Formats: sequence, C-alpha cells, structure tokens
Amino acid sequence: MTLTTTHPDVPGTTKPPVAGFHHLGLTVRDIHDSESWYADVLGMVRAFVEPHPTGGGHTVVLTRPGTALFLGLDYHPQADRRRFDARRTGLDHVALRLDGRSDLDAWVARLDALGVQHGPVHENDQPAFAAVVVHDPDGIPIELFWSAA
Repeated sequence: MTLTTTHPDVPGTTKPPVAGFHHLGLTVRDIHDSESWYADVLGMVRAFVEPHPTGGGHTVVLTRPGTALFLGLDYHPQADRRRFDARRTGLDHVALRLDGRSDLDAWVARLDALGVQHGPVHENDQPAFAAVVVHDPDGIPIELFWSAA
C-alpha cells in the first residue's frame, strides 16, 4: 500500500501557523473518579468548570501547575458509559512529554509508591526514547514519554 502525503496548496493562500496543542478533552464515565485520579496520580488541579452550551453536562478543566498542560474531563449525560477501547475509531492514547530520561524513572517510582498498575518501561535506541503506559479509570492509556530528539 502506498500512502500519498502531498497535497497541493490553494493558489493565492498561505498556510496559517499553528502553535501546538492547547488542550485535550476526554469524555469520562465518572467525572469525580477521573478528577481524583488525575489529581492524585498526575498532580493536576482543577482550573475551572465549564457548562456545555447544549445537551447538559460540563467540563472540569484541569491543569498541571508550572506547565502549559490543560486537560478537559467532559461529562455528557447521554454518554454510553462504556470503558475506553483503543480499537474504536477516535482516540488511541494520550502521550505526556517528559524532559529527561530520569523523569521516567521518577514516574515509575511514583506509580509504584501509589500502587498504580502500569506497563513495563519500553526503550528504544534509534531513535532514542523510553515510555511507560498507565491507564486512567476509564482505561484510557496515558503514556509518559521521553525522547532524546
């Protein structure tokens, strides 16, 4: 199978800049359990709560102090409440960037101290990276990821 990755530009236009991701929104089954998990395990704190404009529900917006990381935990009254499944179309996992390889070891130690189950540390030499995966209360894989590049 051959993938084509070139797309012609629209004549007379330029590609506007994108600065990066601003936030990620995750629909969760139990917003209270999820907020507690993200606070206890990842050290996130509530920034504010935003009601949804239609359909009821709300978003609890979390941030990690000292970072530009924002995460929205979305409660939708009509959600199906099934556990996350990466085989369904949509989100596969969330990867959080770590600045140093030693940070990954510190995270593994923290997860172990909290009794939070996680996968083994996966390492690669070329390109150099290391990662460990932990699952949130809904089963969403959260990858703690360090890369030398």
